[in-house]
Amino acid sequence: MKKYLYFLLLFLTQVIWAQKNTPKPNIIYILMDDLGIEEIAPYGNTIFKTPHLTKMAQEGMKFSKHYAGTSVCAPSRCALMTGKHTGNCEVRGNKQAIPHGQMPISDQTLTVAELLKQAGYQTFLSGKWGLGIEGTSGEPTKQGFDAYYGFLDQILAHNNFPEYLLRNGQKEYLKNKVIWEPTQTTWSRGLGSYTPEENKAEYANDLFTQEGLKFIEEYASKKPFFLYLAYTLPHNNGEAPKEIRFQSPTLKPYENEDWTELEKNYAATISRMDDYIGQIMQKLEKKGIAENTIIFFSSDNGSTEDIPERFVQKNRYRGFKRSPYEGGILAPLLVCWEGKIKKGGISDFPTAQWDFLPTACELAGVAPPKDIDGISIVPTLTGKKQIKRKTNMYWEFHEQGGWQALQEGDYKLIYFVKKQVYELYNLKKDTGEKNNLVNQEPEIFEKMKKKLHNARSESSTFNF
Repeated sequence: MKKYLYFLLLFLTQVIWAQKNTPKPNIIYILMDDLGIEEIAPYGNTIFKTPHLTKMAQEGMKFSKHYAGTSVCAPSRCALMTGKHTGNCEVRGNKQAIPHGQMPISDQTLTVAELLKQAGYQTFLSGKWGLGIEGTSGEPTKQGFDAYYGFLDQILAHNNFPEYLLRNGQKEYLKNKVIWEPTQTTWSRGLGSYTPEENKAEYANDLFTQEGLKFIEEYASKKPFFLYLAYTLPHNNGEAPKEIRFQSPTLKPYENEDWTELEKNYAATISRMDDYIGQIMQKLEKKGIAENTIIFFSSDNGSTEDIPERFVQKNRYRGFKRSPYEGGILAPLLVCWEGKIKKGGISDFPTAQWDFLPTACELAGVAPPKDIDGISIVPTLTGKKQIKRKTNMYWEFHEQGGWQALQEGDYKLIYFVKKQVYELYNLKKDTGEKNNLVNQEPEIFEKMKKKLHNARSESSTFNF
């Protein structure tokens, strides 16, 4: 009923919008998997070669304080799709479901894909989903996507040379010869696998790119489109032997570096990812739709804990994936829209992935739901006055004892639930989060402590 009433209102809004005869931009959201903010050139990395992302930053806008939904996959993706932070969205952790996959979002959940589809967009997911497998309420085609191709189960997505991928619920087998893990655990339910180097044939992320390019080709001149490209790079494969936890089809352009094979593979996944960005941008130019297409590039959380030590020695930020520190929740955000966004722009306005839904709604000319936490950042992108956030930025995490975090101005308060320990940091003065101010700033601590514990809504599944 809730969705029905909203879509009735949306229909009436669309009638008004159509009368304005304003072209709606195509929207592409590219999401990487475990790509830390310091791993690409626009944010200062000097090791990995990412020329296309550098070009994207030069031709668009870079956000220096952009945050993921939280520090792990599924809840971050839920925040992205629903416009709600992880204290209010439905999926707040990587909870495994039966028979497999992750907890599915329900029929009552309203996603950005549904809103855009009702606004006249053709919608397509290519890549990793993690919010419900085929046949459940969370299947992408039940949540606003006209079609999808890739992984629905995040465990299957650990292997970038998989046995098969899904196209709208049907398995499409690839030429790879995988080794399935021998025991069925509660976590993986027997779906963990890896592919030995000699058995590699088809790379999932190459295929995701091909599908994305086909989608752009088909709908470039038909109707506005929303393409959600959710890559699985550079995520590790925890089911694989350590020496092949990162795999790339080739080691280019790092094959001659004096590094281990694992390090070369990791670096190669970053550069291959960058090449995908180049292919997408070139396709838009070729089809003559770059001026009417806005591209977002981000990641679902910070760097994996398995990132080779060589590549994190000079990191400015503390923590990795699963961490409440900046290294766990800060994410890159590059936005490019030819002719609409001032070239080379840099914004330090704090943004989060739950801002994407209201941003997409404004771009499409529809009103976002009222019960969301995000705000549209279109004003920032187009050089206008940015509206302020109504609520503080908040995150929560339900593994390893759990934690909560709340940011207000320059301060961030962290609460480790099981340990019952608080940490308070001034992010402006203490980028590396080394100086806990709980005892030094008692008034700020008590004020933020109260706000932190009031920032979330109760959940039937995720509570501390």
